[in-house]
Amino acid sequence: MEKAVVTEFDAKAFLKTVTSQPGVYRMYDAEGTVIYVGKAKDLKKRLSSYFRTQVSGKKTEQLVKNIAQIDVTVTHTETEALLLEHTYIKKYQPRYNVLLRDDKSYPYIYLSSNDKHPRLAVHRGAKHAKGEYFGPFPNAYAVRETLALMQKLFPVRQCEDSVYRNRSRPCLQYQIGRCLGPCVKGLVSDEDYDREVNLVRLFLEGKDQQVLTELVEKMEQASQALRFEEAARLRDQIQAVRAVTEKQFVTGSGDDLDVVGVYFDAGLACIHVLFIRNGRVQGSRSYFPKVPAGTEPDEIVQTFIGQFYLQGSENRSLPDDILLDFPLPEKEIMEETLSQFAGRRILIQPKPRGDRARYLKLAHTNAVTALMTKRAQQSTIATRMKA
Repeated sequence: MEKAVVTEFDAKAFLKTVTSQPGVYRMYDAEGTVIYVGKAKDLKKRLSSYFRTQVSGKKTEQLVKNIAQIDVTVTHTETEALLLEHTYIKKYQPRYNVLLRDDKSYPYIYLSSNDKHPRLAVHRGAKHAKGEYFGPFPNAYAVRETLALMQKLFPVRQCEDSVYRNRSRPCLQYQIGRCLGPCVKGLVSDEDYDREVNLVRLFLEGKDQQVLTELVEKMEQASQALRFEEAARLRDQIQAVRAVTEKQFVTGSGDDLDVVGVYFDAGLACIHVLFIRNGRVQGSRSYFPKVPAGTEPDEIVQTFIGQFYLQGSENRSLPDDILLDFPLPEKEIMEETLSQFAGRRILIQPKPRGDRARYLKLAHTNAVTALMTKRAQQSTIATRMKA
């Protein structure tokens, strides 16, 4: 059986047909596999740049050698092109694009609102259930750790509804002071339970001072009414809340930020994101995107930001500001697109100052550490395989 003859891509003839409108292009190899997806404000100008005598970088040179076909999709706007580009990247996973490995939706803490006695729980995925969602958290461990802390500070129930509805006696959590026992009539009044739920809400929103103010007022009222046992319990609760909040570094204001630190070395990249909500570090996570050889650092950052926020963004909590230690080539169009998604203004701020610069330095340090750790692990695995 004869092999199909693959003719060389005729760039000159192709470029004559290309419009100068915004849009997205898909490049295919001889096997019909999508090897690169890109977008442009001016398709003709952008695509022409690939076929000049001198192309920029080894990656582009290798890419052009493998092009057998190019498909173009014209869009109305740059924003539309940006969204379509990331849809195609997610769909085709082209080998010459920087690829962010598939990322499951982040976990949140869920506070129900349709129960007589609201509960706290871990939540992932679409937010269909009525209630409030706090997060995101970097992983399930961080959520469980926070929920364990909440049980110590504010004993609101965390049991499943099926357990709650079928209890006639209080469980162990009540016995050790980790739940108020709303499942059993007479253990706690609805008013007292609702007050504790409100403290949970305020604490998760980062309003620590308001929580302390309310607890101090309650303690003073209990003391004046000679309810010394209640006053002592509130005193212990105040001390526990203070012990937690004093350990945290917070910004001067209740900022909602994602802080993106980048470290690129010897063909490997690590992008570390700090999640800050209400001025408090909620958590962090390291990402190791697949980076084709010869990729410039600014392209890594640009592609990561697009994929991170535009792919699966219905489950991602968008901050007010995104801080970067690297300039973003298409900052304005990315801000506009993210703002449309969020329904509010989102700013991208390269190289900030003050407290924000401290956060950025922390994110960069974490990126360096994570990449060094990953490289050491790979070296260990390689050594074991040779042994």
